[in-house]
Amino acid sequence: MQAPATRKIRVGHSPDADDAFMFYALAKEKIPTDGFEIEHVIEDIESLNCRAFQADLEVTALSCHAFAHLTDRYQLLPYGASVGENYGPVLVSKRDPSRPVDLKGSRIAVPGRYTTAFLVLQIYEPGFTPVFVPFDEIFSALEKGAADFGLLIHEGQLTYSEKGFRKILDLGEWWFKEFKLPLPLGINAIRRDLGEETILGFSRLFKRSLDYALAHRREAMGYALEFGRGMGPGRGDRFVGMYVNDYSLDLGKKGREALRLLLNLGSEKGLLPRSLEVERLELIL
Repeated sequence: MQAPATRKIRVGHSPDADDAFMFYALAKEKIPTDGFEIEHVIEDIESLNCRAFQADLEVTALSCHAFAHLTDRYQLLPYGASVGENYGPVLVSKRDPSRPVDLKGSRIAVPGRYTTAFLVLQIYEPGFTPVFVPFDEIFSALEKGAADFGLLIHEGQLTYSEKGFRKILDLGEWWFKEFKLPLPLGINAIRRDLGEETILGFSRLFKRSLDYALAHRREAMGYALEFGRGMGPGRGDRFVGMYVNDYSLDLGKKGREALRLLLNLGSEKGLLPRSLEVERLELIL
């Protein structure tokens, strides 16, 4: 019998500890790949967001914000979501946080036009001037006076105080207080034109990668810390635990409700193209 053809899949994910943790088993060939040949494309999340508008990669991590613009090309995978429960992107400055803060008219350094952090901040307060800079240059932009506030994602959410900055607002805390729901930030998506067999096959493979990392947490964390940008084991483990959680294994009822709310609020405020039904976007196994 002729062996099935190898299916080549380019998987885009960010050079961050949480993504590295989820893809550890595939990157290090710890599990059978079921006929898939995986090529890892590692770029920052905003680069992946922009790249997805050309539907370049077969599978990619996406900000929920970007995904809302791309549902005709990409399907939401049921695994690997990054969701914060009462925590999320952090707005910082060197101002005294006890003083009243008015963001209207201020310059805010944000880590990309299609990041979910930018979308949620616009829902919170639309009247600011965004200053788009790479996520790892937010602190520098504040130091240089190019912005009044900075919106932090990734490990900056944990390290800002050591760099002399103070928290003005945690968007995940605000979101939870306002809506009593977690804040969906990132998802993984697969190109719709690959066909049902390939989509289902890769989805199951990705789930096994997640399961393997969670079952071999110490070794997976060792690999993830290579992408930790200076985070030690304790902080790295905390960061991975923030964004590889139960919602990563299954969005569940609350996760889907939260994503639906985010997309509908964005649409109502004219920030997203249209209201979207999550159930029609997601691959249900």
